[in-house]
Amino acid sequence: MGLTDLLFGKMIDRRIAAYQNDLITRHCDEVQNIYKTMRGWRHDYHNHIQTLLALSGDEEKTRKYLLELNKDLTQVDTVLKTGNVMVDAILNSKLSLIKSKGITVSAKAVVPPELAVSEIDLCVIIGNLLDNAMEACLRQPEGEERFIRIFLGVLKKQLYLSVSNSVGEEIRKSGRTYLSSKNSETHGFGLMRVDRIAAKYNGYVNRQNEEGVFATEILLPL
Repeated sequence: MGLTDLLFGKMIDRRIAAYQNDLITRHCDEVQNIYKTMRGWRHDYHNHIQTLLALSGDEEKTRKYLLELNKDLTQVDTVLKTGNVMVDAILNSKLSLIKSKGITVSAKAVVPPELAVSEIDLCVIIGNLLDNAMEACLRQPEGEERFIRIFLGVLKKQLYLSVSNSVGEEIRKSGRTYLSSKNSETHGFGLMRVDRIAAKYNGYVNRQNEEGVFATEILLPL
């Protein structure tokens, strides 16, 4: 092995290590956000119990309070149920973290029972696309509208995934390839992972941007 190959190998190792560290950091952020949400629910639950105890004996007020509580719980229940446990886990953890950053989310996802693509590969694609979308939103100047829209379902007998997000900067492009705006050694690594997985299944990836919006569409055979 020559010196050039050795240096190139070390550079790739650094990029992979940095990418893995980035993934671990994100996972920790997601878990901490879930714990924070659970602590909030516990606090609210305790307050609701105290209120109901105070209202005991007044049947009408108790009934009214329970109806209002039921209405609030119905509005809070925004957990996505796609039909696939692994996709549910990655989507809900990512979207929970995204919402905690003040980013508006619109999501609809249904996964068919039979998949040609492995669940792990599908989750890697979803995770990378949502990470990139969140980063783009967070780079927008304060006060600008920040949003992410995701759709996952079946289109023309193929698995179709679309992720679009607001952007507040000019999208850099080299030929037909979009460039990541990250400044770390993991520059563009997530985009590369998505492209390689799609190619593995002879899938199709389309990225496009209009003023203020960046979108990625992926088709994978069923």
